[in-house]
Amino acid sequence: MNASTIPFTSQNAMALLAQELTPKRAVSYLRVSTREQAQRGGHEEGFSIPAQRAANKRKAKTIGATIVKEFVERGASGTSTRRPALQAMLRYLEEAIASGETIDYVIVHKLDRLTRNRADDVVLNQRFHELGTRLISTSENIDQTPGGMLLHGIMASISEFYSNNLSSEVKKGMSEKARNGGCIGKAPLGYRNTTTTSNGREAHVATIDPDRAELITRAFTAYATGDYTLKSLAAELNSRGLTVPATARLPERPISIQSLHRILSNPFYTGQVVYHDCLYPGTHQALVDQQTFQRVQAILAGKVNGERTIRHPHYLKSTVYCGICHSRLIITTARPKKTTYQYFVCLGRHSRKQPDCTFRATQTETVEDEVEHLYQRIHLRPTRREELEQALHHQLGQLVVDTQQQLAQITATRQKLKHQQHKLLQAHYENAIPVELLRKEQQRITHSLTTANHRIQTLE
Repeated sequence: MNASTIPFTSQNAMALLAQELTPKRAVSYLRVSTREQAQRGGHEEGFSIPAQRAANKRKAKTIGATIVKEFVERGASGTSTRRPALQAMLRYLEEAIASGETIDYVIVHKLDRLTRNRADDVVLNQRFHELGTRLISTSENIDQTPGGMLLHGIMASISEFYSNNLSSEVKKGMSEKARNGGCIGKAPLGYRNTTTTSNGREAHVATIDPDRAELITRAFTAYATGDYTLKSLAAELNSRGLTVPATARLPERPISIQSLHRILSNPFYTGQVVYHDCLYPGTHQALVDQQTFQRVQAILAGKVNGERTIRHPHYLKSTVYCGICHSRLIITTARPKKTTYQYFVCLGRHSRKQPDCTFRATQTETVEDEVEHLYQRIHLRPTRREELEQALHHQLGQLVVDTQQQLAQITATRQKLKHQQHKLLQAHYENAIPVELLRKEQQRITHSLTTANHRIQTLE
């Protein structure tokens, strides 16, 4: 009897038999949530991944499958599908289908190793179905029966609940730690994360880094003078030996301009903790006072294209004007053959607001000589000089009195703002105001304090 005479049902039976005898092919997916888990025990893969690998191999053996490819995710959260190894596995499955190969199973240790989001679980399983691949768990009995599909849905929902609940508890703990003045996450440059023990309880706090703290303070005081750009200050700090400590991925390295900008903008250095854009009094030691920090913020806010505009000091700045269009004269520099020359140029012509102005760039020495010659031609009569002197003394006396009054008023305003700031935090600690209102009011008070401090500095 040849194949053409075999009954149809017999041909189906032979096809099913051949399919059963064909070795099944599987891929194994392994994941741990944090890099610390992956490196625990002095081994790159730690204990969890080898345990998952062994369990997946045992499962593959029981279903008659051979693991042809393994994908390992070291230190990646399961709350998102944008994971390198997971995406690589999906590409591998697609390429296998395109080349005519068959991958029968995707084996995971538990469903929460693959995803902890119910929506992602549905999308991934739909994708596996399209690729002709079946998901297998070594810990949960999921299959294509109604009971197995129900169990799959329940386990996926439990994983999502666990993930969301864990996230909520972590956020609650971080919020409480911030309210108590603790450091959230890794301490910024100039501090170290230190574990202390008090009354048998461990506490993770930020302490001064003796190798870097002094240079961080130097960074703030130097930039507050207005004589530095971020680039020049970073170069000086690097020359003084300031470095960023080595991490698991990067070696010790010099500080970059971007890192310096983040440091100068971080209120942590004033002894405060920032959490959800709200400021809380910290338990760590401050490296810079509030007045210096606010001066730095004012300079940073006045930057152009990432850097502060260059300042050319000169005693005639803001006092000399163009005799043609009456615009103010500003200073610029030229450096041919490594020699720097200063020039006065017309701001109106330079900004093209006065295109008809014919004033040409003039060296500062020439303008200085002209001003000197002008003052040589000015003579005051003795009586006129005495009148001016008396008038000036009178005006200066009034100015001193007025300045003292303003200082008293603004100082009182600053004290009132600080009291409001303290009362605001107390109300937040007692759950009398929500975080959104705290953030809004803190921004208002901080802006008012910055204005008051700047005004006090000017009056003094």
